Amino acid sequence: MADLLFLVVALVILPISSPVLALSFNHYGQTCPQLEHAVTGAVKKAMENDKTVPAALLRMHFHDCFIRGCDGSVLLESKGRNTAEKDGPPNISLHGFYVIENAKKAAEAECPGVVSCADILALAARDAVALSGGPTWDVPKGRKDGRISMASDTRQLPGPTFNISQLQLSFSQRGLSLKDLVALSGGHTLGFSHCSSFQNRIHNFNSKVDIDPTMNPTFASSLRKVCPIHNKVKNAGATLDSSATLFDNSYYKLLLQGSSLFSSDQALLNTHKTKSLVSKFASSREKFEKAFVKSMIKMSSIGGGGGQEIRLDCRVVN
Repeated sequence: MADLLFLVVALVILPISSPVLALSFNHYGQTCPQLEHAVTGAVKKAMENDKTVPAALLRMHFHDCFIRGCDGSVLLESKGRNTAEKDGPPNISLHGFYVIENAKKAAEAECPGVVSCADILALAARDAVALSGGPTWDVPKGRKDGRISMASDTRQLPGPTFNISQLQLSFSQRGLSLKDLVALSGGHTLGFSHCSSFQNRIHNFNSKVDIDPTMNPTFASSLRKVCPIHNKVKNAGATLDSSATLFDNSYYKLLLQGSSLFSSDQALLNTHKTKSLVSKFASSREKFEKAFVKSMIKMSSIGGGGGQEIRLDCRVVN
């Protein structure tokens, strides 16, 4: 896996981010040398009891980074009149927060008051991928935790119904390219989606057809059985790909076959460049993994870790 380690970190500054700090791979080399072992242990233990943990952690990290940069703001609880990010509509289905809390406790036992919750989340997301059969990589560290978390900001998150123009704008505003968009979308190889996120493709697609014509008819039919138009099953839905607990490149293969769930997935086939990348990643797991690692390092550096503190409890500001 040595070829998957990238030694250059692109620090991306969001307009909404705080002053940028320097991230480095050996940030805790002297102050908390057992940090990564502690985080990996917490993720591994959680996975033994819940196979959905890897997808949850990867999605949590993504949703954290896309709001105010990777500052752990998604971990904060709502308080008083303020509704926090985790209680915003796109984040209601986020789960697995206890994994980060357990990893933080383990880190605090090793080195009190040293490690940020934002760094723990970035490490846990990496471990989620690696422990699911995907690549591993060196995570740049040194983020500080933010003190602001507002549910209203979650409207900035790219949604499952986004078209290619909306996706490109959302990613470019955060310094991420079309290649990053396609590579990071590969994270959909892990996890599950509720019916509401793809209902638009299998019922009342438009005034002329009921089902999105770009969908494989057999696949669409199977989804309609699980998610009828008047669905009353609370947690009904479908896995994001056919091997939803294994990190591989099957997401791209299914996408080319018309068997992807979201409009935002299908949108990747709507430009020559993005479709070419989908085909490239579908044909080579190695090329996908290399691109995914590079894009994850880039995404996890959005904002440069410019929070204000090292939280003692990931759920509340100090």
